[in-house]
Amino acid sequence: MHVHILGICGSFMGGIAAIAKSLGHTVTGSDTNVYPPMSTQLENLGIALTQGFDTDQFEPAPDMVVIGNAMSRGNPAVEYVLDRNLPYTSGPQWLLDNLLKDRWVIAASGTHGKTTTSSMIAWILEDAGLNPGFLIGGVPENFGVSARVGVSPFFVIEADEYDSAFFDKRSKFVHYRPRTLVMNNLEFDHADIFENLAAIQKQFHHVVRCVPASGTIISPTEDEKLNEVLDMGCWSETQTLGNNIAPEQSNGMCSKNDWQTQLIAADGSEFDIYHKGKLVGTVSWDLIGEHNVSNAVMAIAAAHHAGVQLADAIQALSRFENVKRRMEVKGEVAGITVYDDFAHHPTAIKTTLDGLRKKHPETKIIAILEPRSNTMKMGVHKDTLASSWQKADEIHLFEPNNLGWSLKDMVANSQVPVHVYHETKDIVAQVVDTAATGDQILVMSNGGFNGIHQTLLDALAYKHQNR
Repeated sequence: MHVHILGICGSFMGGIAAIAKSLGHTVTGSDTNVYPPMSTQLENLGIALTQGFDTDQFEPAPDMVVIGNAMSRGNPAVEYVLDRNLPYTSGPQWLLDNLLKDRWVIAASGTHGKTTTSSMIAWILEDAGLNPGFLIGGVPENFGVSARVGVSPFFVIEADEYDSAFFDKRSKFVHYRPRTLVMNNLEFDHADIFENLAAIQKQFHHVVRCVPASGTIISPTEDEKLNEVLDMGCWSETQTLGNNIAPEQSNGMCSKNDWQTQLIAADGSEFDIYHKGKLVGTVSWDLIGEHNVSNAVMAIAAAHHAGVQLADAIQALSRFENVKRRMEVKGEVAGITVYDDFAHHPTAIKTTLDGLRKKHPETKIIAILEPRSNTMKMGVHKDTLASSWQKADEIHLFEPNNLGWSLKDMVANSQVPVHVYHETKDIVAQVVDTAATGDQILVMSNGGFNGIHQTLLDALAYKHQNR
């Protein structure tokens, strides 16, 4: 078939494109605001892209149009599809119809950690020789691609609660029918889609309803919002993850939780794992942050449900390479390190900075943030945003023209210095002027941020070459 994808450069839709290509279909697509890593992946796959949504892209007419959830009524391409009665579907529905209905689906859901956890699960299965398929909202460094079909029964998917399409307002993950479901955490997000947290909980309840009795649902004990979801009804086995335990608790530990951890390194780069009260192994890896410790245990539990031995899963994580745009080191100049991170929610900002601070307790941390998500632009998190970055030494905020509220309010609410800018070039100029050897520069955005990462590195290199 000829499959044409509207909104192809989104991380999910780009994965759909890669899978459709692998299944033998001719794949084309269109989008705007194209940037790496997805644009690079599509180019490497030889998928023809059309910039924009002019109707000329439908000549010749495709056999199926897959419409991304960023597309809405009034878009010329969408209107053309409807007027001409071309066959169309959503990305999640296409995936179910063409692949997932025949697979053991392992789904990683939650407000935070979906991409990283699903990448860990896929790698553990791969390292165990199981050759899983996967579709992840990022590019795991262990694989170099965001999606593949795989040859085993197992398919790992990042299970997003965002809606499926303008004509299907159910969450994407309702289509996936997981046998193994990870629910990492639950907070209010996607305010452009959901009226309140209860509306999101309802969608999580819907996906819980799809897990068979022989399946497993894995969640943290302390997340009350997820507990409320499970209280709505659960027909599957459940496994729970407890908080990190103190060293004095480890001897003869007995816990109601199936899984617990004990930090060996404060930054989360080394920790013990307990299963049903017994020490089963130690993870030593390159990742940092207690949020990644939790992600790791969730991944091990999910892979174990799929049949991977615990010792093998733990060893696999020592060889895990993180996802692009998750604390990804973009470069180092004169001892100044520049990171790229996807964090765009106060909780994610806080946990990311906490991990970096614990790794570099005496080092200056410069945080640069673009509040780009729809929820952030709506001001939903403005009362908690300032408290999220207190582990940094200084904050530089980019205020887009369409924000709808002023980031200058954050200056008074922050205990650390905050600077607000309307141009990325001004951020670069200020940061480069003051950055010194040993500083850690953390850039946080869920978009391309005008290529600020490379601009920073180039400007730092120019400064130190021309001293």
